[in-house]
Amino acid sequence: MTMQSYRRLGVVLLAVTLAYNFAEGAVAIASGMAAGSIVLLGFGGDSYLEVLAAGAVLWRMSYQDEEAGKLAEQRVIRLIGVTFLVLAVAIVVQASYALASQDSVEESRLGLLLLALSLVLMPILSLGKLWVAAKGRLPVLAAEAKETVACSYLTITAFVGVAAFTLFGAWWLDPIAALLMVPWLIKEGLEGVRAEVCFEGITPCFCGSCLFGLRRCRPTCCVPACC
Repeated sequence: MTMQSYRRLGVVLLAVTLAYNFAEGAVAIASGMAAGSIVLLGFGGDSYLEVLAAGAVLWRMSYQDEEAGKLAEQRVIRLIGVTFLVLAVAIVVQASYALASQDSVEESRLGLLLLALSLVLMPILSLGKLWVAAKGRLPVLAAEAKETVACSYLTITAFVGVAAFTLFGAWWLDPIAALLMVPWLIKEGLEGVRAEVCFEGITPCFCGSCLFGLRRCRPTCCVPACC
């Protein structure tokens, strides 16, 4: 395959990510509102932030002018960073109110099914993007794939919270699980606001010793051999 072919495949994977997260967000928010679940509402909000992130990378990859692309990328990343921080504040306020008022939460089998599906699908999609990024020399795609992997933490947190409530019926598990999302949201938000993104000199890698692209490749590792 040519570099252009890998680039087109990367665009397809980003489009799939965008479409799935859009649907995922709609289902999570609908089921969260029906069940009164803060953790599902927070998860749904994060899904739409991932839609913005995937859209931003698609926009970035459409630029032929590298300098113009970098400027556009920084503007979008700062905007996404602000939305992450807003979502974190909203979750803290809602979860704190729920804990103080002891608001009850209803069971959501649809939400639980959605989270289980995301736990299976998103890591597979992430590995696909990491492989294409390594083959096509697309560090911006590798960065987006790592974001998807990092978001699996939120999916696990949400799944545990919803599953525990379904099994044990403890109302406080939902707001507690939602609060566990906040540190990651703040971290990503601050990095975005500061536009702490630099792809200078980065060569994406896809090998076992570098955790298939999750860890940056050292010069003595596999860059000359496989990348």
